[in-house]
Amino acid sequence: MKNMFLFGECMIELMTTAKGTSENTMKQSFAGDVFNSAVYLKRAFSEVSVHLVTAVGKDQFSLNMIEYFKRENIETEFVFQSETKIPGLYSIQLDDSGERSFTYWRENSAARQVMQHIDEAAIAQLSKGDMFFFSGISLAVVEPEARDSFWGLVDSLKAAGVDIVFDPNYRARLWQSEAEAKEQFENAFARSNVLLPGIEDFSTLYSMDTFEQVNDFLAKFNIDEVIVKNGPGSVISVEQDNIEEHVIIPSENVVDTTSAGDSFNGTYLGARLNGFSIAKAISLASIAAGFVIQHKGAIVNQASYNEFIHYHVNN
Repeated sequence: MKNMFLFGECMIELMTTAKGTSENTMKQSFAGDVFNSAVYLKRAFSEVSVHLVTAVGKDQFSLNMIEYFKRENIETEFVFQSETKIPGLYSIQLDDSGERSFTYWRENSAARQVMQHIDEAAIAQLSKGDMFFFSGISLAVVEPEARDSFWGLVDSLKAAGVDIVFDPNYRARLWQSEAEAKEQFENAFARSNVLLPGIEDFSTLYSMDTFEQVNDFLAKFNIDEVIVKNGPGSVISVEQDNIEEHVIIPSENVVDTTSAGDSFNGTYLGARLNGFSIAKAISLASIAAGFVIQHKGAIVNQASYNEFIHYHVNN
């Protein structure tokens, strides 16, 4: 059985479902970029053992969150529980076109201190994985003083033969400066076997607006596999200097784009772990993302999604 470890933060999500003159109705759920990817990977490829590496608290929200992980068949042996911290929280607002805006409360998030829980025994277990995935948000959430320990973990896993996977997922508000973000991202680029960026990440942080600019910049890092989400119409893959553009049919019924990239990442990585070609993995991941953005919320209904994705995985 393949083992996938995903390092990041799961948060309490509040989404407005109805607006009134004096009060709003909100739905509470759980989400986070890396966690979302874990869910969609496991739903599509149940034979992969999917492990979330994070920290929560011991409050009722945290206990409910852990139970939710288990219902989604996510392994929880690396979900550490802080004595003093709690999960982060965010609210989400959607405009008429399905684009979202967020407000965050994560200063007291247990996930910021996850490296305090990772000892040599944990590293030995993580070293048995096939892939270790993290994002730019994962990096930003880790306390700055713990980042050297995080890079030590990544180096140990890579030396043990674990494929390192990174999605930049740049969010400016999470970083003290662009220089800080660039330093950490380039640490990740230098260690990555697989990279899953969007053009938007490079446009915002590096003022690079074309695939050619991004590809030239990344060439010095010698990454085995780069999958560039090049806007709504295409994905471009780079493997051993072989560049291929994969045309994507955009969804015409966009309701909520919250988890588009996350569902793409999880499905793509699950497909690659199961021996799918890059082209087939991109096609499947794009189909998954196209379904997800037609529904509200980061995590769509399990039964309807599973029926949909398993049909496409097997055809």
